[in-house]
Amino acid sequence: MNELPEFLAEGEDGSLIVTLARGIDVDGAKRTSLTLREPAVSDMLAADKAAKGQSAMSEVILLANLAEIAPENIQSARMRDYGRLQAALGFMNG
Repeated sequence: MNELPEFLAEGEDGSLIVTLARGIDVDGAKRTSLTLREPAVSDMLAADKAAKGQSAMSEVILLANLAEIAPENIQSARMRDYGRLQAALGFMNG
């Protein structure tokens, strides 16, 4: 089993807490971490449908849904933080 990187911590419910390097603004407040709930297949299907075939947007929508924030908040993330969110998703998928 792969160990989680230092920027990820697992919650008791299977969620992952992602510590962000730069942070993102959500509703006017700076967030330095996001908690991603464990996804279901239905989450992936809903994100794919909403993204209308755009795979990158599908991932943004999925991450936003799991973090319970707007996709625009994920889109504003710096690439280092987005990479951390992608890594978290990879661990939950694997």
